[in-house]
Amino acid sequence: MPAHTDVKEKKSKIVEKFGKSANNTGSSEVQIALITDRINTITPHLKVNAKDFHTQRGLLKLVGQRRRLLNYLKSCDHSRYATVIDQLGLRK
Repeated sequence: MPAHTDVKEKKSKIVEKFGKSANNTGSSEVQIALITDRINTITPHLKVNAKDFHTQRGLLKLVGQRRRLLNYLKSCDHSRYATVIDQLGLRK
């Protein structure tokens, strides 16, 4: 498990990459990128601990939240949606 400062640094790098400024944490692109990062850190844990149903439920909630944000972004601005999908390597 990474130290607390590593997580903060990782989050700030994601915000800088996907946000228009360093303080832009509310944009859909930044939120989708942060959720994707959390999903990518939880997935290996669940591969090792298959019976951890509490974490599995949390993962499913994150996937649903990301899907809703992607649907919103797709309906508002399809070019931004396509850019986020390409940068994060997501399907569709």
